[in-house]
Amino acid sequence: MSEPYIADTKPKPVELKAGETVWWCTCGRSKSQPFCDGSHKGSEFTPLKFTAEKDEKYFFCQCKRSGNPPLCDGSHKAITREELDAQDGLATVWYKVAEPGEPREGEVRSVQAGTRTIALTRHQGRLGALDNACPHQGGPLSEGSIECNKGDDDCWLRCPWHGWDFHPLTGLSPGAHDDGVPTYPVEERDDGVYVAVQESTVHTLTVSDLMARTMVNWGVTHVFGMVGHSNLGLADALRLQEEGGHLQYIGIRHEGAAAFAASGFAKLTGKPAACLSIAGPGATNLLTGLWDAKVDRAPVLALTGQVDSQVLGPGAFQEIDLASAFAPVARFSQTVLRDSRHVELMNLACKNAIVERDVAHLIFPDEVQTLPAAEGAQAGSPDGRLGDRAMLPATDSLGAALQMLKDAKRPVIIVGYGALGRMQPVSELADKLKAPVLTTFKAKGQIADDHPLAAGVLGRSGTPVASWCMNESDLLIVFGASFSNHTGITAKKPIIQVDFDPMTLGKFHPVALPVLGEIGLTAEWLWRALPEDTGSVDQAPELAERWRIWREEKASRRERDRGKGLNSANLFDVLSQLVPSDVVMPVDVGNNTYSFGRYFECRGQRILMSGYLGSIGFAFPAAMGAWAATQVDPDYRSRQVVSVSGDGGFGQYMAEFTTAVHYGMNITHVLLNNSELGKISKEQRAGHWPVWQTSLRNPDFAAYAKSCGGLGIRVQALDELAEALKRALAYEGPALVEIMADSELI
Repeated sequence: MSEPYIADTKPKPVELKAGETVWWCTCGRSKSQPFCDGSHKGSEFTPLKFTAEKDEKYFFCQCKRSGNPPLCDGSHKAITREELDAQDGLATVWYKVAEPGEPREGEVRSVQAGTRTIALTRHQGRLGALDNACPHQGGPLSEGSIECNKGDDDCWLRCPWHGWDFHPLTGLSPGAHDDGVPTYPVEERDDGVYVAVQESTVHTLTVSDLMARTMVNWGVTHVFGMVGHSNLGLADALRLQEEGGHLQYIGIRHEGAAAFAASGFAKLTGKPAACLSIAGPGATNLLTGLWDAKVDRAPVLALTGQVDSQVLGPGAFQEIDLASAFAPVARFSQTVLRDSRHVELMNLACKNAIVERDVAHLIFPDEVQTLPAAEGAQAGSPDGRLGDRAMLPATDSLGAALQMLKDAKRPVIIVGYGALGRMQPVSELADKLKAPVLTTFKAKGQIADDHPLAAGVLGRSGTPVASWCMNESDLLIVFGASFSNHTGITAKKPIIQVDFDPMTLGKFHPVALPVLGEIGLTAEWLWRALPEDTGSVDQAPELAERWRIWREEKASRRERDRGKGLNSANLFDVLSQLVPSDVVMPVDVGNNTYSFGRYFECRGQRILMSGYLGSIGFAFPAAMGAWAATQVDPDYRSRQVVSVSGDGGFGQYMAEFTTAVHYGMNITHVLLNNSELGKISKEQRAGHWPVWQTSLRNPDFAAYAKSCGGLGIRVQALDELAEALKRALAYEGPALVEIMADSELI
């Protein structure tokens, strides 16, 4: 070990003239202590300026512990380097960075000592350890080379970016230049090369730390994202929260998957998840998944890095006007500035995401992320910031709705995604009215298909059972549906529409009675207010008959076989039998999804989809978000996740299968491979266009899953399907079942 450094404690007398200025070196390592000679340049310390008030002899403190710096007041004492470091909140730590004899003579290489990246050199038989960053633009010195002029003993380590030179042992620049790079103590011992670095023993709380704690206090348990150069300060704050057991960070392969995963988490739980990106392209990659969350009313928090504030405007590397780019998608979007109320910005972002069920966005310029927090600053929380939104509708609205229900003979209930979590009072109302319950596709599974009053999905992805019920009705009671044209709720019937969002009521056309109120409370009030005998027809026997007819039709379709792969009726029949009732099922977009809606019979499974945006590629990233939710949410804890997509959708984010393997996600993915964008082909034919550019060149997806470290099974015949699904469902970890499917039999 090196000899201990003892600070010179004798006061240094200096005669100064009035107005004369000196720089007192605060790093404690200047060669001309206590004055600055530039040898510490590039460190985190800044010299302290002292200007004489009058002609006088001044005594400057050598130990750097004076109560009146830089002047000596006698309070200093002799102190070792270790004691000096400890008082500064530092510890000197030796790290082994190379094996004996490394590097070779004339070689420079990058080594890691704790959090410090060091350029390790060997020159003229001696070792050097230099800070790896060139002070010009941070170029990596370890990627440079030691160059010597022919016949000259002067050799220099040359920065690979712009050719700046530094002595390979001392780090000093040549000639009269007073700059250089910091160096570190280095020793070659019997077992290898060691470098000493100073590490802080006390963490300085930053504004990012406070904002991350605030986010956690608001209930954010998961962040999906990619760490990069313009979000490193924020990322470190998230690291500390993860190490403290307060959240989990999941590093993804593409930021689009991060946003979809956060959206899937939020759709499942109703609670916000966050996604993280760098500035520029990382941030723009988030936008598709954020739009998915926005239009489906899922609370998501987007955290984006940004370039330094001082270079905004002229067009810095990866500079994008993020405030403008995110303005259409984010209900709340603000830049975190040096003098912002940092905690309050995070409070408002979280509140907007939760209350508005929307996207909230914060932009973190690089230099702001590591600002020290104000002394005594505290993290925020939702305490006292949220009210109870469970409100009954106006008395007149309730009275009018009750009378319409009493007058109806064949009422039908339609539930949308907005009725999620409120199905018990809706089901009780249906039982009293003896009324069928239809769902939108987004609400598939909110009532089990084996319920005696369930009529399945209405619309393009639905069943003829639901359509028949709507057509035979004389009143529609619609809870939490948005009246999408894909669902096709007819405007020709009298409609009672109940929703907690006033803008959704009568959004596309007038309804007979718009009712503003919380869905569960409204359904319960109507159920309790109705008499036991409502006078309506018991539609359960007719409903059972419609199901019998439809199931016979499905059985007939299962007999179809063109010898070009499995048909969808068979696939989803087997899937209906084998998938447990408590499974979470994210589905994608395409013919596979239409077939899922039509043929898969839910028995309690929770379905997730990209509803209004209808974005291909949603299923697998959303499955990752759903898996994360099963780790923390009491309503879904330990449930299995089974996602479904076509080859086109899975291909968009197939790299995320490695993410699932890395984090041990228990996801079974069912992939229908027909080597075609089948839905687009169908649309081209329907529009009397030639089928063009919809064929796909696919890999062996099952083999790909195996190469990633998961389970991969390829199914080419119906008699292989059940066993393959059983194996995948029983597998602890990511599993992919690739089913060679017929593109026509959907």
